[in-house]
Amino acid sequence: MQQSKPHLPVLLCSELPQGDLQTLLSAYDMQIELVEDMQAIPGSFWGESEAGLIDNRLLIRQDTPVHSALHEACHYICMDQSRRAGLHTDAGGDYDEENGVCYLQILLADELEGMDAQRMMDDMDSWGYSFRLGSAAQWFKSDAEDAAKWLIQHGLLNSEGRPSWQLRK
Repeated sequence: MQQSKPHLPVLLCSELPQGDLQTLLSAYDMQIELVEDMQAIPGSFWGESEAGLIDNRLLIRQDTPVHSALHEACHYICMDQSRRAGLHTDAGGDYDEENGVCYLQILLADELEGMDAQRMMDDMDSWGYSFRLGSAAQWFKSDAEDAAKWLIQHGLLNSEGRPSWQLRK
């Protein structure tokens, strides 16, 4: 019988080195706005500690999970300019874009000290992201070619499959 590995609590933004997330997202002209503990996060689609989006601002608290912050940031990166212009709370997007968002957040996790792609995928599973192969890692390894192609098509990944550090045009 295969034993499943225990899930760690999801990594929180407060556990990242100070300024790392802002440095990463500044490449995309995003600003991080820190919300006081226990206050509602403006622009949060999911509520509670989940990240919010308003214009080019990613709103987080210290207890916001890193996977939530990167997921919402990747929505901003992956949406077209017309949707970005009126962005408030609901990033919208279609199935292909959502897959691109998930794929890109896994890649960007490798750019943060204290986080990496595997930890991101584990945190995604812990939170409840749903993939038809059962886990984020299985999806990323075996079923995400269409997401990578979509990101390349929209100039968000280069030909080597690495982030281009550009917004979708």
